[in-house]
Amino acid sequence: MRFDIISVLPELLESPLNHSIMKRAKDKGLLEVYLHNLRDYAPGKHRQVDDYQFGGGAGMVMKPEPISDCIEHLMAERSYDEIIYTSPDGQRLDQALCNRLSMKQNLLVLCGHYKGVDERIRQKYVTMEISIGDYVLSGGELAAAVLVDSVGRLIPGVLNDETSALFDSFQDNLLAPPVYTRPAVWEGMSVPEILLSGNDKLIDEWRHEQSLARTRERRPDIWEKYVGGD
Repeated sequence: MRFDIISVLPELLESPLNHSIMKRAKDKGLLEVYLHNLRDYAPGKHRQVDDYQFGGGAGMVMKPEPISDCIEHLMAERSYDEIIYTSPDGQRLDQALCNRLSMKQNLLVLCGHYKGVDERIRQKYVTMEISIGDYVLSGGELAAAVLVDSVGRLIPGVLNDETSALFDSFQDNLLAPPVYTRPAVWEGMSVPEILLSGNDKLIDEWRHEQSLARTRERRPDIWEKYVGGD
């Protein structure tokens, strides 16, 4: 799977995408991530990628020409399943969307900055807009890192235990149950006896009950969707 990421600050993405699971995924040849500095496509001495808004107002807007030149250059080399713009008004990133994107081959991600990109870029090129939450970041780079990590870890062969991702929170529209490891007793607190029983059927039932209870208590919004069948 390949990600191409367009950014005015690509160095912000270098660290989170070059360690831990993402590094192993790249080392195995399962994931490719290429960073493209938008300023490389901006003309002039100052490589300007932003300008004032038409109609006035605070904040600068990313110019269409450098973005278009970069996207056209990349599209001439390969086809993309999606051209994604990281935006606060995009579709909320959730596990179901991550699952769908993990089945793709080539994804192009445009990181927003300043007040955002010229609307005409969104109209001409963008096929999907994604938000990681109802808040505003200084730029789309961190959102792009979240997107790559959440999707990349689902690629078969990336995780050492390929069944691990199947039991993450949200995979079955519920929060994950509590987990424990050794020692069995710590600070006077014991691991639930059922987990020490060796009875897989009862353990699975216990975990499902815990997932139900935890979701109902901590995320009533998800619980309402679960019981409503959405």
